[in-house]
Amino acid sequence: MAQAFIIGREFVGRDAPTLILGDNIFYGGGLRTALLDAARRSAGATIFAYYVSDPNRYGVVEFDGQGRVLSIEEKPVTPKSHYAVTGLYFYDNRVLDIAQGLRPSRRGELEITDVNRAYLKSNDLQVVTLGRGIAWLDTGTPESLLQAATYVATVEQRQGLKIGAVEEVAYRMGYIDAARVEQLAAVMTGNPYGDYLRALLRQDVRVQAPHADP
Repeated sequence: MAQAFIIGREFVGRDAPTLILGDNIFYGGGLRTALLDAARRSAGATIFAYYVSDPNRYGVVEFDGQGRVLSIEEKPVTPKSHYAVTGLYFYDNRVLDIAQGLRPSRRGELEITDVNRAYLKSNDLQVVTLGRGIAWLDTGTPESLLQAATYVATVEQRQGLKIGAVEEVAYRMGYIDAARVEQLAAVMTGNPYGDYLRALLRQDVRVQAPHADP
């Protein structure tokens, strides 16, 4: 994963990049605030940890009694905690040089864990733990993909609201207006997703829906 910052160095330029893995799904109330706080940090790195039953599949964060980070290990045989590092990372621009200076691990890869260790060593790593109100779904295996699909389907069917509807998010946050939503829905006429966007306008979901992050 760290190689992404080498490949994308010119694209990133002087900005502070955020990296998210395509097979990760995050959902829950309070998530938007946590992400905005991470994005506002002007220096250092912010990563997110989540309590899991099988931490040996992930990078694992070790904390001391005061909640300070002691270490991060990649897929340890004997994990030092149940807190896994999720696939969402906020970095300052230094990550470009850090990634460039990495050496391949025993797996022959440039590890994102080594990037995080570099920030930890310089006392510039912030680890935010995601609580029970937030779901983190890693769909990297057939079993976990099925679990994620079932979870999303259950929530959507129960509430009648979509998870990850980018047009709805943009509308609620004021990036696009009702006319633009209508235009986007028009190209999906007869499609359930297009019907959902039209219902969004009719019901004014921005006001009436519960204030949970989409």
